[in-house]
Amino acid sequence: MVSTKVKVQIFKKAIAPILKTLFSIMKLKLDVDTLNDNFFEETRILGIIAPIKNYQLCWQMNNLLGFQFRLNADLEVHLRKKNRNYYFSIFESLEPNSCLIHYIYHNQFDGEYLLPEFKHMDFIWLMKGDIVDDEKCNWIKQAVKTINGIQLVTELTNEQVKNKGNMIF
Repeated sequence: MVSTKVKVQIFKKAIAPILKTLFSIMKLKLDVDTLNDNFFEETRILGIIAPIKNYQLCWQMNNLLGFQFRLNADLEVHLRKKNRNYYFSIFESLEPNSCLIHYIYHNQFDGEYLLPEFKHMDFIWLMKGDIVDDEKCNWIKQAVKTINGIQLVTELTNEQVKNKGNMIF
């Protein structure tokens, strides 16, 4: 009679090559570019130059333009660069009766940038969840320009954003 220990050893020897082959076949590769493209599908992005505090910008947008921006600490972007941690706050405003959500990212934290290709931008505004037509986007840009402290509002294309992965939460 064969002992249990011997049976286990025989089983391991028989199964090990099969498992090794299966795992080599099943290796999955995460396609980051596809994930980025899916996240940014049907979005609009604005860059804002405004040397004011993030909460002041959102307060003015809420009071003057009717948004409801609130800090969402759960969405905060955490990056680790040069053996240091950087935290980029995100303010969120849901649009009533719509799937559209507005996100305002603070682009700078302690000398580091969320989107280094846009170091001159203080804030990045992402509109996601529903289609924003040109008329609405232009209205938003013009309305934001009326806020005290705003120096520039410009639309950014998805192609211009090189570090899209930094914006994904």
